[in-house]
Amino acid sequence: MIKQSYSWGIVVAQIVALVVLLGVSEYLVGRGYIKDLYLAAPSQVIKELLGLLHQGAFFKHLSATLIEFVLGYSAAIILGISLGLFMILTPKAEHFCSPFLSALMAIPKVTIIPLMTLWLGIGLTNKMVIVFIFSFFPIIFSTITGIKQTAENHLKVAHVFGASHAQIIRKVILPSAMPTIFAGMRLAAASGLVGALFGEMLASKEGLGNILVKATQLFDTAQVFAIIFIVTIISVLMIALIDLLEKKVFLKWKAS
Repeated sequence: MIKQSYSWGIVVAQIVALVVLLGVSEYLVGRGYIKDLYLAAPSQVIKELLGLLHQGAFFKHLSATLIEFVLGYSAAIILGISLGLFMILTPKAEHFCSPFLSALMAIPKVTIIPLMTLWLGIGLTNKMVIVFIFSFFPIIFSTITGIKQTAENHLKVAHVFGASHAQIIRKVILPSAMPTIFAGMRLAAASGLVGALFGEMLASKEGLGNILVKATQLFDTAQVFAIIFIVTIISVLMIALIDLLEKKVFLKWKAS
């Protein structure tokens, strides 16, 4: 009971802090202490959000960003987990690939985007590859780390009971690695969405990044904050969906 009251107290404190922050922003901008060129009042952002939602073109831009993200992120999950599993099960492959993966991960991703535009144009393929590049490395390295953390005793027990190689992977290795893999997937979801926006901001005819660039060029600060708010909500929903998937799949395995 005390713990529940403590949790509710934290939630109330968070709400109060948010309301105070928004109220101070509204007051400072409304009274002219801070120009709306530099900071948009919450009321201006809400008005801009409603305006965007009433524009048919906005949903076209939103769907373009989501499609780019889903395709690139899904490819990163499939290849990242598969390659990570292969590298651990084939030590020679891990020794061979590790230096190259580390070197590729160290390359600033933003510097690659102009090359992607040169090679792939400004269409869907370009953005999908950019999302993949931003998402792939957290997933593969979290997969490798998670698999290496599999308890040796669990593997010995599986061998004693005569489990096949496929059964050991499916029943022991992957369930043990899943918490770390899902942690990498959460990080990759946020970075992948950032990658999609970067790609759209530099070279694109559609997408939320394209709207963001136009708003910045027009010094429409309220619209910039509105797009940032929308992207933040999308990111939170993506992570919540990953959390739900982990509970429904991984925790089910753990219970069994």
